[in-house]
Amino acid sequence: MRKSHDRHARDGARDAAKDPNVAPDGAPADAELPAGPVSPADTRTSVAADAEAGGEVADGVSAGDDVATLRGELEAQRDKYLRLAAEFDNFRRRSQKERSEAGTRGQAELVRSMLDAIDDLDRFAQVDPATTTAQSLAEAVTLVGRKLTKTLTAAGLEIVNPIDETFDPARHEALATAPAASREDDSTVAQVYQPGYVFGGQLLRPARVVVRQWNG
Repeated sequence: MRKSHDRHARDGARDAAKDPNVAPDGAPADAELPAGPVSPADTRTSVAADAEAGGEVADGVSAGDDVATLRGELEAQRDKYLRLAAEFDNFRRRSQKERSEAGTRGQAELVRSMLDAIDDLDRFAQVDPATTTAQSLAEAVTLVGRKLTKTLTAAGLEIVNPIDETFDPARHEALATAPAASREDDSTVAQVYQPGYVFGGQLLRPARVVVRQWNG
């Protein structure tokens, strides 16, 4: 029995050797085989190349998304900047207009408070000199001057009349000097040629004065 089985195997091997379409190992003769032996390194290189190609595509898609996102953020910031610039420009113009209007209103209030004194001056100017004495005119002018001074003082005007005060170069202007009677009177105001004026803390005109000087 065993001899018969071995004989059939030998006959099959001889037939396979005679058939050109059958490879010695039993595979079809027309199957594509590698030109040489395939090593594990070649397999790893092929896998790495495929992975790198896929990574380049993924990186390209990711970079494109990042650029689009950054462009959107840049455009949003640009729009925000333009809106803020426009709002600031409107605020600046509005503030300038309000300051100008406030200054005009303040000047108008000051002029309005002086209208009575101006009317008095106008009435005195129309008086007939033949029927009015010089003393009456002088008294009238004095009254008008006091009214103007009172009005301007109420509005914030300060009159600088520093007689016998220590000379202050920030508020006084020395036009001349006069001898001082004692050392204590040195650098004090002996005479005021013209009073000065301060309005709202701002010096409008210094007082023009004569200053005492001690010569020892």
